[in-house]
Amino acid sequence: MPLQKVHFAEDVPEVFRTSLQAIRRELEVPAEFPPEVVAAALKAAETPRLPELDRTDIDFVTIDPPDSMDLDQALHIERAGDGYTVHYAIADVAAFVQPGDPIDLEARKRGETLYAPDKRIPLHPPELSEGAASLLPDAVRPALLWTITVDSSGEGTEVVCERALVKSRAKLNYAAVQKDLDAGTASESLQLLREVGKLREQRELERGGVNLPIPDQEVVTSGGEWSLEFRAPLPVEGWNAQISLLTGMAAAHLMMYGQIGILRTLPESHDDLRRKLENTAKALGIPWPAGTSYAAFIHGLDPEVPAHAAMLAACTVLFRGAGYTAFSGGVPQRPEHAAMKSEYAHVTAPLRRLVDRWTGEICVALCAGVEVPAWVRESMMDEIPKIMEESARRANAYERAIVSMVEAGLVADQVGSTFDGVIVDVDDRDPTRGVVTVAAPAIEGRVTGSAPLPLGQSVRVKLVEADLTKRAIAFELL
Repeated sequence: MPLQKVHFAEDVPEVFRTSLQAIRRELEVPAEFPPEVVAAALKAAETPRLPELDRTDIDFVTIDPPDSMDLDQALHIERAGDGYTVHYAIADVAAFVQPGDPIDLEARKRGETLYAPDKRIPLHPPELSEGAASLLPDAVRPALLWTITVDSSGEGTEVVCERALVKSRAKLNYAAVQKDLDAGTASESLQLLREVGKLREQRELERGGVNLPIPDQEVVTSGGEWSLEFRAPLPVEGWNAQISLLTGMAAAHLMMYGQIGILRTLPESHDDLRRKLENTAKALGIPWPAGTSYAAFIHGLDPEVPAHAAMLAACTVLFRGAGYTAFSGGVPQRPEHAAMKSEYAHVTAPLRRLVDRWTGEICVALCAGVEVPAWVRESMMDEIPKIMEESARRANAYERAIVSMVEAGLVADQVGSTFDGVIVDVDDRDPTRGVVTVAAPAIEGRVTGSAPLPLGQSVRVKLVEADLTKRAIAFELL
């Protein structure tokens, strides 16, 4: 599921720092790396297993937030007739990590990198994730090189994944790339990123897929008061994401053809979920015409509009229930990711997500026509899906706790105030309890009434609890 990140425009206030530490204790979020893991990482950084193929001739660049150092992906796009060739280099973690070594065992405990306003909890030691394995500029690195042929409509037609040495020419950030694209001064490769990205977005809309442009929440302090603002993703962030999705779909097709792999799957959403989202849209004053699909509705949202940004954040529930489906010697009965409307696999973030090391190895082996390594086959069916599902639960709980903490802190001084809202959900067991969404500020909280709550109706509610420590917001129906 896409994660909603919270940032602070200034330093994180001490009251929030204390609560963040409590969240980490409650969820048993890993702390620092044990000394033996750090020692193993330092040794691995000096002795990676390097491939013979040298593709340092390709002018790769990375595009990430300015402060990112764990650079998983580097890209270069060129024209090929009336289509395109996409080169996508993915950090080769397996060049540094041996199955069963201290780094591997610790990564299996963590599953994925966790993010909070005050710190990042990495999957791998920084000596690797922000150093020797990261695709930093002007450094030769081992990578899994994806070469994908894309036709004039944006459809991928051929794919090869192989190990190669690569070299990024520059560490770029989204804002600077967007500025260059808007000014017409971007490199040809980046101009083609925009071209291919737009084609892929159109194909996504045509197949009914959903890729949420999740806005970041930013806490802004002014005059001693806090407010919550949404930062809309830049267009280039969506185009860059489309290259990752293209690669994940290509990987899934390789696995389906080879009858071995680990897919990211999601069942179709149910009517109750649509009902809640329609009520949330009503609470935020956003029309959702009858008969309009999820995909069409979401593609019509503008993340620069605050109410639309809040709606996009609410739509992350569409991705709940996603899991990992491993298979060997056949294909799964339900291989599709319902939100993508396609088969899909996680392969592009091995520095930050454990499963990508396994899926990358599978795709390299399938493209080379060799057997998938034994260490992959031995753990892919049961262990890795279970690790990822558990780490996803922790990551989602971590995200929800942080968002709830911030929202409770922002309205803590407004207990007793009244708000306009819409009842978006009602408890099946007790219809006097449910969930209300208020538009200003755009927050959600528990609500109780003396009679059954009017689902989907506009209401007036009083804030009766906003506890930052308990991360709880509660309203009473007036």
